[in-house]
Amino acid sequence: MKIKQNIKEFIICLLIPLGVGIVSALLSMNAMEEFNTLQKPPLAPPAWLFPVVWTILYILMGVSSYLVLISGDEKEIVQKALDTYLLQLFFNFGWSIIFFNFGWRLFAFAWLVAMWALIIRMLIQYKSISKPAFYMMIPYIIWVTFAGYLNLGFFLLN
Repeated sequence: MKIKQNIKEFIICLLIPLGVGIVSALLSMNAMEEFNTLQKPPLAPPAWLFPVVWTILYILMGVSSYLVLISGDEKEIVQKALDTYLLQLFFNFGWSIIFFNFGWRLFAFAWLVAMWALIIRMLIQYKSISKPAFYMMIPYIIWVTFAGYLNLGFFLLN
């Protein structure tokens, strides 16, 4: 019975970030078309790379949140970490809508900086709960840092 519950929790943990990514992408459907029209900062990757990277990152988020959930650590500590995770996921969800749908590049950058700070907080919390969960989030903070560079570059160039 425990294995079935763990599988159910694991699937839910995967579906949450993947669902957030899918809904956000659907709401900003013309994002890649607009991306192609913008003047790009140096090092900007091709448009096709973004959905690939984000899918990998969302899977890593789901697996790491599952590891935190089943860690066996104190319930209050786990809950605080998962609350931070969900809050940064909300910021993640909103960024593409702010950047692409509204075209608010500078506000999107400020939003991304807030998201970055939440991810750092989440990393600190995860590290004390589950080292593997912490390490799985390193690519995410690196990518969001790079996204911040791109966001600021798009603001300055467009």
